[in-house]
Amino acid sequence: MAQETERKFLLAGDFRPYAVEAIPITQGYLCTDPERTVRVRMRGEVAYLTIKSAPDERGWSRYEFEQQIPAADARELLGMCVGNRIEKVRHIVPYGGQTWEVDVFSGANEGLVVAEVELRDENEPIQLPEWVGREVTGDARYYNSALSVRPYKEWARRG
Repeated sequence: MAQETERKFLLAGDFRPYAVEAIPITQGYLCTDPERTVRVRMRGEVAYLTIKSAPDERGWSRYEFEQQIPAADARELLGMCVGNRIEKVRHIVPYGGQTWEVDVFSGANEGLVVAEVELRDENEPIQLPEWVGREVTGDARYYNSALSVRPYKEWARRG
């Protein structure tokens, strides 16, 4: 099983001039247990079923199993998901030899914009773009599975 290592940041500037692709994403969660999540995702018309373990103590790495599934099956599974669907547009932004993914959320999470970079391992250095702000890696509120249960619009008002 693959290990995913990523760092997550809020935005401090405009990334859009550097984006090379924008992909609409709809996803939902069949399980949001703290020890594992099971996600159904539509990336455009391509669908995936993903199982992720709990993150490590820093929130950087976790095990991930992902399998492409038929789009029709994904649409049915999305109807069985718990909580709110996550709706976002993912912008692909190359920078410093790495690929950044900037998610602009809509729906119940409108107003939230998060940039993340996936690393080969925890020791890989990253060069932060000027449009990247405060790091939120490991802050569970920013996990998509958490946003499906307690959307950004609800907790952003309260701080």
